[in-house]
Amino acid sequence: MNSSRRDINGMLVATAATLALGGFAGQASAATAEDLDKDSAQALLALYKTNPTAEVISKKAKAILVFPKVVKAGLVFGGSYGEGVLMRGTKVTAYFNTVSASWGWQAGAETYAYVVFLMSDKAVRYLDTSKGWEFGVGPTVVAVNEGIAKNLSTSTLRDDAYAFITDQQGLMASLSLEGTKISRIKR
Repeated sequence: MNSSRRDINGMLVATAATLALGGFAGQASAATAEDLDKDSAQALLALYKTNPTAEVISKKAKAILVFPKVVKAGLVFGGSYGEGVLMRGTKVTAYFNTVSASWGWQAGAETYAYVVFLMSDKAVRYLDTSKGWEFGVGPTVVAVNEGIAKNLSTSTLRDDAYAFITDQQGLMASLSLEGTKISRIKR
């Protein structure tokens, strides 16, 4: 594909994501830092109840990113947006947003939560020093499904980060964290 076509495709995706996110980003954001803290703590507890492996992993994690409500919508062009917290131990130390844009055969809307366990100092440092962490660039993130979770234990943890998607509601053909970018926000 030539450079001008890539530029046009990039602008189309960015424009579509902006339009899609503009319509529902407010639904995914917490009203206050206190609300976001509370919602994140509840999302983390809910994950531990449904997936005990996540709780085991949390005990070895250097930090945990929690996005309690991410809204995703699309009709050919789509996007997602949510806000979350970075926890070190039980303390919230920073706030982040998660944004993604996509295009292709898609239609629908859904909400979900996701939690990323940062297992290495390298992953925490990268999050602290980068101007945004785009999954697929930087530390390795493994999306954990039921099959992977059954085989994880504290002795088999080898990757920089493990992501769990939970609390899916709505109708969307597919869900992945590809193309997701996490950036620091002020609260």
